[in-house]
Amino acid sequence: MSFFVTLERFIERHRLEAIYVPGDAKDIKITSKEVNRPGLMLAGFEEHFDPTRIQVIGRMEYSYVNSVSHDEKMAKLARLFEHDIPAVVITSNLLISSEVVELARQHSVPLLRTTETTSGFMASAISYLNVELAQRITRHGVLVEVYGEGVLIVGDSGVGKSETALELVKRGHRLIADDAVEIRKVSDHTLVGQAPENIRHFIELRGVGIINIARAYGSGAVKQTQGIDMVIQLENWEMGKTYSTTGLYDEYMDILGISIIKSVVPVRPGRNLSIIIETAAIANRQKKMGYNAARELLSQLGVEE
Repeated sequence: MSFFVTLERFIERHRLEAIYVPGDAKDIKITSKEVNRPGLMLAGFEEHFDPTRIQVIGRMEYSYVNSVSHDEKMAKLARLFEHDIPAVVITSNLLISSEVVELARQHSVPLLRTTETTSGFMASAISYLNVELAQRITRHGVLVEVYGEGVLIVGDSGVGKSETALELVKRGHRLIADDAVEIRKVSDHTLVGQAPENIRHFIELRGVGIINIARAYGSGAVKQTQGIDMVIQLENWEMGKTYSTTGLYDEYMDILGISIIKSVVPVRPGRNLSIIIETAAIANRQKKMGYNAARELLSQLGVEE
């Protein structure tokens, strides 16, 4: 499945000045995560040029095309605009001649401008497109931020995921998504989760109903997006099943090709799941900092792993 961002959203997100847009910006789709500075293309080297990328003209490209004769300048720009590119963005609020605007009209290429520097705009645009165009799936579960760690709580319906999330919110942590978590792969090592827009900030409690967490507990109790650092799998306690008691060896869950640390937490009356999850989040942070309590205990006991 391919994803896209409309030019309208891109313009709004980066506060771009629309010098010329052919038709409705809602109908123009951006499908590439990359943006490009077409210096080599303007110099005549067109091999490997990718017309699906937004093209960014900064001070260097601007100075280059203005250093040649007028006819050569227009010929170089025409070679760029004749490709079916999604947009050309001029940075640093550089002046745009009426002839360049007419060139954009002739080839129906959106022409935009920003006051940002080239490097600043490109960094912002690439970051935005990496998230918006990322590979994604939707998982049944709850995503919460606990002590800065993104904790994805999964398990069968009725096991207590939403109730646990509510208790964590009451203890000062933040809800990102309940019931459906949209997970995006924004890099080869990073997953980011959020709630679908139409159910954002809502949580469902059996016997109570629907609660708007932002309204009930304040805007500080919710967060729009969060990186996923670990998975807590809740399951009803099974007699005879062995559960990890040391945490010496990590288990993992594969999500979109990325391995995320997973802990299986058995559920039965009397267990305080919110405290257990808080502790798991702290332990995960410690492991990322190079400390493992189980290994330290074995070392003090003189036991080899």
